[in-house]
Amino acid sequence: MRERTRLSEAIERQRKLERRLDDAVALAELAEAEDDEATIADVRRDLEALRAEVEKAQLRALLSGEADGNDCYLEVNAGAGGTESCDWAEMLLRMYVRWAEQHGYSVEWVEETPGEEAGIKSATIKIKGENAYGWLKTESGVHRLVRISPFDSQARRHTSFASVWVYPVIDDRIKIEINEKDLRIDTYRASGAGGQHVNRTDSAVRITHLPTGIVVSCQSDRSQHRNRAMAMEMLKARLYELELQKRRAEQEATEALKTDIGWGHQIRSYVLHPYKLVKDLRTGVETSDAQGVLDGDIDRFLEAALAQGAGNKRPEEARAEA
Repeated sequence: MRERTRLSEAIERQRKLERRLDDAVALAELAEAEDDEATIADVRRDLEALRAEVEKAQLRALLSGEADGNDCYLEVNAGAGGTESCDWAEMLLRMYVRWAEQHGYSVEWVEETPGEEAGIKSATIKIKGENAYGWLKTESGVHRLVRISPFDSQARRHTSFASVWVYPVIDDRIKIEINEKDLRIDTYRASGAGGQHVNRTDSAVRITHLPTGIVVSCQSDRSQHRNRAMAMEMLKARLYELELQKRRAEQEATEALKTDIGWGHQIRSYVLHPYKLVKDLRTGVETSDAQGVLDGDIDRFLEAALAQGAGNKRPEEARAEA
């Protein structure tokens, strides 16, 4: 029923666009016949608004993968570099939380390991909302920050790295078989967010999938049983994303496109000194509004990456060439 509702809404949106275009064309023909300049100007404004709606529809059409409509997990890990990288990982996490909130998605905290002095070593959140995975799936990779470090007493410029991993929440339609013999399950005391009550018992759970080396952790609940259930759900999601990656790699026509899939591939650079610039290394999209990006304004990067993955140009690029 959910899939049926989604398709019905998509069809109805398409029909509304067609009706608006037909009405605008009919009105324009009538206005030209009567030489009514005021009405012609109104029609032009309506057509510009309609073009913006069509561009949004084009982007939605790119979210057609089998898991694109699902919620997703987003995992951030600090790279080498100690406190500076931990702080950068926390900045990245905040960026995605702000983006999610701006788009009406809900964010659920799953796991967090704080840094020794500041920031986070790692964290996992669950972003819930329509097409959450579809929008964020291209964000997996390494993100690089260049800035004057606030932790350096000599105010030197530092380069920091953090990795992002996005994978879909698995729903009941997708069956993932996991052999218990392939798992190593560890329990430990929770740290980070959640309050002091989570630290009194070994309620946090870490599961390692031995054949693939995938590790997932959950400490969001006081109950070890519920944390284990959530960790198993995350593991199934990671295994499913791994299978999706294999399929995508097999379908790619060139080696250049294959490199975009790799976990260790650097996808975006954020420069805060000596100038401000955020540039996506895959699509070439860039902006000098670095603070806006860190406050969650990343739609331009998501749209370009989706269009590139589908072999399309972004609507504004196609319009500029025309």
